[in-house]
Amino acid sequence: MKLKQLDGLLGSLQQSENPKIELEQYPTGPHIASRLLYTAENSFGDVSDKVVADFGCGCGTLGLAAGLLGAEHVIGFDIAAESIEIASLNADELELDMDFIQCDIRNLRLSVCTDRAIDTVVMNPPFGTRKKGADMDFLSMALKVASGAIYSLHKTTTRDVRSLYLERLIILLFLH
Repeated sequence: MKLKQLDGLLGSLQQSENPKIELEQYPTGPHIASRLLYTAENSFGDVSDKVVADFGCGCGTLGLAAGLLGAEHVIGFDIAAESIEIASLNADELELDMDFIQCDIRNLRLSVCTDRAIDTVVMNPPFGTRKKGADMDFLSMALKVASGAIYSLHKTTTRDVRSLYLERLIILLFLH
């Protein structure tokens, strides 16, 4: 699929009319979503024939992009029932088979993810502007479940917290 076609399909997705600010529910625009997933697939081969998880899927933009690019299976995770409902409608509209699990990523049971090994995690997590470190909770869980790659969008103003966390994480990984 060409990038322009992917961008157009993602631009037609239904969005939430009542995003919850306390959950930092901001939509992932079709432009950035199409380029992120297109690059993940065409530069690194992390989408096609892979099991992809979309953490904090919202209306499903990133996960649906993965499905359109040939993911073997896509699972969307979100805390909000309304988001899951909209994402499911978008998947139906695009005629994509995608599973959805309503849960808080911080409390995700790893057994949910081990039924089907997750190769790639994609996400536009809460940036941590309302709850400091919220994006780190998503990254931490992604590191536990992804056997391959993680693609995550973050806000530059939360960089200091994230940098310190990632430095510590890298040191721990090298020590083991």
